[in-house]
Amino acid sequence: MGALEPQFYWLLLEKCGLAGEDLDRAQFDVASWPRHKERFAALFRTKTRAEWCALLEGTDVCFAPVLHLAEAPGHPHNRAREAYVDVAGQRQPAPRFGATPAVVRSPPAEVGADAGALLAEAGYDEAQVRELRAAGIVQHGAQSPATSETSRQRPSRRSKIAR
Repeated sequence: MGALEPQFYWLLLEKCGLAGEDLDRAQFDVASWPRHKERFAALFRTKTRAEWCALLEGTDVCFAPVLHLAEAPGHPHNRAREAYVDVAGQRQPAPRFGATPAVVRSPPAEVGADAGALLAEAGYDEAQVRELRAAGIVQHGAQSPATSETSRQRPSRRSKIAR
């Protein structure tokens, strides 16, 4: 949400069923922001992301869903702006600049490709890096991005080896 201007904020209140609750009069009252934040947080928890999208997309409410990285290329806004390109069989963001055309010349590095060098720079020795890899905390460069979910599901193992 980014409804800063009064007309967009009012529209947000209207779409959310909050018009008439005096939230519009206190929009710029900094002292009331914690209370408003709680009210909006409770409200946002009442619907799924899909329900909020159905309600707010296509309106002038300053709104965009938070997307998973795998979802972003397929979002209608990103498709319309051609915000992603295929490079060497991998989908990646395509930067856009107003005066200088950008060209994506290579695919992104493989997951874990620079892990050894980065850990060495952070002070880890080769034995520690091998231990992190053996524990599945640090990936080898040859692994696919799909395997990165495994290391994200085991945060407790990271803390055991943390320095």
